[in-house]
Amino acid sequence: MPREPKSFEAAITAADFSSEDYCGTSYAAKLLGLSVATVQSMVEKGEIDAWKTLGGHRRIALKSINAYLAKNSPQLSRVDTDPKHRLRVLMVEDDEATRELYRYQFEDWDLPVDCTWMPSALEAMMDIASMRPDLLITDLSMPGVDGIEMLKTLKRNLQLADMQIVVISGLPPEAVAERGGLPPHAHLLQKPVNFDWLHGYLTALLTANRKWRH
Repeated sequence: MPREPKSFEAAITAADFSSEDYCGTSYAAKLLGLSVATVQSMVEKGEIDAWKTLGGHRRIALKSINAYLAKNSPQLSRVDTDPKHRLRVLMVEDDEATRELYRYQFEDWDLPVDCTWMPSALEAMMDIASMRPDLLITDLSMPGVDGIEMLKTLKRNLQLADMQIVVISGLPPEAVAERGGLPPHAHLLQKPVNFDWLHGYLTALLTANRKWRH
């Protein structure tokens, strides 16, 4: 019988819980050298500890990954759990083909980026406050709650004041301005995305992350 992961919202209210205690499924798979499907199976079997967010996304316990490596692959070094050595990214994009293109690029770059992929702004709004990403990358034109409405809501959350924002949209800047514009520090990129720029931006954020979190 598969074991249902515990609630992530319950986990983050624990007094000794911190943001370096968890990572996403894709990042866990990279750390373990396994496929995402294998990691999901390990979670269901209870071989590694995990929580589930309100939106149904798994958060994996880094301590549990280290315990698994110590037991099964002692020749591998311990996983680096220091949050300043990785970048937590939330990507919101409703088009599956575009999400897969981003995923391919992120894997090809092999940067220490822990990325969670969400298909809707509504889903992102359910989980973003508890996940506290360093960077939000989002489309604007999406069914239901669109990206502009989401950004207006997030702007009121002081916990997310330090989160960097990159908006990638097919809308011209004038149309975005007519809708109320973006937060002052957000970057607006036109589709198709310039992946060279995005790679440079992520690299710069990782460098700044290490510098400011010392």
